[in-house]
Order: sequence, then C-alpha cells, then structure tokens
Amino acid sequence: MTEKKITFQDAAVFYRSVGEGKTVVLIHGFGEDSDIWDYQVDFLKDHFHLILPDIPGSGRSEIVPNANIETYAEIIKTILDNEVATSCLQETESVTMIGHSMGGYITLAFAEKYPEQLDSFGLFHSTVFSDSEEKKQVRSKAIDFINEKGSNVFLKTSTPGLFTKSFAEHHPERITELIEKGKKFSTESLVQYYKAMIARPDRTDVLKTFSNPILFIIGEHDMAIPLESSMQQCYLPVQSHVTLLEKSAHMGMWEETEKCNQILFDFLRYGSSGKS
Repeated sequence: MTEKKITFQDAAVFYRSVGEGKTVVLIHGFGEDSDIWDYQVDFLKDHFHLILPDIPGSGRSEIVPNANIETYAEIIKTILDNEVATSCLQETESVTMIGHSMGGYITLAFAEKYPEQLDSFGLFHSTVFSDSEEKKQVRSKAIDFINEKGSNVFLKTSTPGLFTKSFAEHHPERITELIEKGKKFSTESLVQYYKAMIARPDRTDVLKTFSNPILFIIGEHDMAIPLESSMQQCYLPVQSHVTLLEKSAHMGMWEETEKCNQILFDFLRYGSSGKS
C-alpha cells in the first residue's frame, strides 16, 4: 500500500494506491475515510489496482474551502491525472468508480463531466436523486446540531443508526470503532459535506445516458437511502447490475462483508465493459 498526495487549491489531499490490473476508485462517504474499505481492499488488492482517496476534511486530507460535490469530483480527476503523470495509469485507460453514500454523489458528478473516463461505476448505498425538501430540512437541522454540539457528539449520536439493530447488538465494537475514528472530523468538514449534499442536483440523466454497466448495492433496511427510492433508480440505466442486501442498512461493506466483496469482484471482473 502506497500513500500519495496531490495539492488542490493549496490543500494537501491524500490517497492510497495498491495492487495491479484494472483500476478501481473506491470513494468513501460522509463521516468516514478511505479505511472504511479495508475489508474490500484485502479481498480485491490481488486482482485490481485500487485507488482510495480521503475526501478533503477526511483522513489526512486538508479541507478545501467552499467545496461542493463537483469540487470533490474534480479532486478525483486530479488524482487520476496524477496517476497518469506518474505512469501508474495509462492516459487512455478508463476506470471503474464505486462510491458509498456521499461517495456515490461524487461518482455521479464525475460521471456527468467525464463519462469517457469510466468503463463502469457503482452506487453503494447511494442515490441519483436530489434531496427532497424534507431531507434538506433534516440535513439543515443536523448542521445546527453539529455547530452547537460539535462533530464528535453528532457522530456518536448518528452512527449507530447506520447499521441494522442486529448488527449493532452483535458487534458493538465496530460501532465504537467508527465513532472513535469520527473524533478526527472537524465541525467545518461535516458542515461542508452536508451543505454540499443539500446543494447537489438531481443526476437522473447521468443514469439514462451512461451506456456502460452501473452497479447498485442496496440495503434493505437502509434509513439513509430508503429502499423504494433505491429501487426506482435501477430502471434508468441501459445496463443495471442490482443487488439487495437483506441483512444490511447503510453499511453493507461491514454488515455483509463477504457478500459485498464477492459482488464487487464479480462486477469488476465480469460485469464492467472492459472498455479502454
């Protein structure tokens, strides 16, 4: 595993790179960093070239002032350009991008602007639809809570709800682990993420116009991305690969690790277009 760094608008942005073969970018979600993919990395690294960014304000990456979802997508583009410049990626090579939750929003923004650079992409507990007015109000209240109580208190309160009740009861140490990592987040970072998600547009057209395969991994018990909404988007692409995780809420990579690993492997090996 090699740690690398780019500079974007004077901010240091870190990412990790491991493995050889087809390039796959794994983008984490809100209140996480790239470590969220560690179980998937262990499974996939012997077969693929994995790139794992820490979005600005997460992990070791510095915050980029006034960033939005489109800014984060440009950062992913800069990372790929750096991989080309250092001969780790061919200039004409297309990649697969998998985004969890907010990482899916970033993936969609990238797909909208740079579709030619993707041979496939995946939405992992994520949605193409913009926030409803009700969802925007929920996020706005969360911003108020974060500003008043701080990022640590907010994540300690909200993190357990990302998992099924059964997982939380049987694996309390995993919930604690995520909450402990959440202590590294600044109030500014979490507020910026929420504002970016509130402002993001509907990107339904991305799914309708992208001709290569799109993977959907859906948690049956996901309260953040409700099942009905998740299923609606699956009918939009030309090529949809859909998996419903019956024992997961919003964190399938931890809740059903082995199943998710195999889903990703099969999609990357057999489901993507292989375009280059």
